[in-house]
Amino acid sequence: MKTLKLIPIFLLLILSSCSSVTVYSDYDKNVDFAPYKTYAFFKPGIDKVEISDLDKRRILHAIEKEMQSKGFTKSEKPDLLVNIFTKSREQVDVNQFSAGWGYGWGWGWNPWMMYGGNQTTVSTSTEGTLYIDLIDAKKKEMIWQGEGIGVLTRNIDKKDERIAEFVSKILAQYPPQVKK
Repeated sequence: MKTLKLIPIFLLLILSSCSSVTVYSDYDKNVDFAPYKTYAFFKPGIDKVEISDLDKRRILHAIEKEMQSKGFTKSEKPDLLVNIFTKSREQVDVNQFSAGWGYGWGWGWNPWMMYGGNQTTVSTSTEGTLYIDLIDAKKKEMIWQGEGIGVLTRNIDKKDERIAEFVSKILAQYPPQVKK
């Protein structure tokens, strides 16, 4: 019977550990992305982001790594300006589990419910959203935006890995695959 009470907790832990990042992107369909080869960070925008300096550096480092892997070069006179924006919200999940043991189907008295057959678990998590904006440096117009949504971690040992996952999945959608 105790094993049945622990099943919802184990399922919740398994689901939360497998959580991934959901990504979306949007872009200007009139832009040819091929000429863009250099980038720099848009410091005035990044300075306004309300997260810790440590997390900000983690994000910028992950973006640098991904941009370099795509063949971009960091430059004083860039083709693209990279800006970020973040937001977060607390999520509260309430799960009720009933063992469902008793005499037959339907309504009525169930002696097993008197002995803890119902189980309620409450868990909280922080869901974060990271936006990465790519701005044409000459025109000062946003040409592409990527968005990643997922559960954040407070575990210092896993923060770098989680942020790198957000950034790599977002930037995997750049450049957009233009449909002809």
